[in-house]
Amino acid sequence: MAFPSIQPGFPDSVAGSQAVFRVAMNAMARPGRCLTIEAGLTPPRPLAAASAALLLTLCDFETAVWLDPPLAGEASIPEYIRFHTGARLVASPAEAAYAVVSDTARMPPLASFAQGTPDYPDRSGTLVLQVDVLAARGWRLEGPGIAGHTRFSASPLPGDFAGQMRANRRRFPCGIDIFFTTGSEIAALPRSTRLTETA
Repeated sequence: MAFPSIQPGFPDSVAGSQAVFRVAMNAMARPGRCLTIEAGLTPPRPLAAASAALLLTLCDFETAVWLDPPLAGEASIPEYIRFHTGARLVASPAEAAYAVVSDTARMPPLASFAQGTPDYPDRSGTLVLQVDVLAARGWRLEGPGIAGHTRFSASPLPGDFAGQMRANRRRFPCGIDIFFTTGSEIAALPRSTRLTETA
């Protein structure tokens, strides 16, 4: 009776992962737009349902995943991820293809995650940041997928997060991509997005 206490994954793994993949790609194609994931997941806390849905969709046995201390310290969460994806958990953010952060106000600097290289920019990391609030106000976003500009913000985040995002944009085509999650909601900031702070 292996892993008797692990919460179930998608009710229908194929349909569930396909639906989540479509939402995730929509979010990346339309930076700053909040979308809803209806995945029917109840992962162990404090892993958010939307974060779990992204991991179960995007990760497999070849994927390196990093969890911040609050997530890694809850034994049921690494077990849940390993059981449903086969992904290997790594100790350093720089090793991870996907990283999940629940204590976003005290997250590691964006530069500490895998940045990719000019020859292999796809070897960069993707962050899943579990925040409390997503809002259609605040930062001014411009770039691919945005008609003119749009407004978006998330919190809590480090005080210098906007500056870190501008530095991330300057590293393009290297740099990291970000998903934000709040419960069942997601939004994204790909590395190609230009972010400006506003009053």
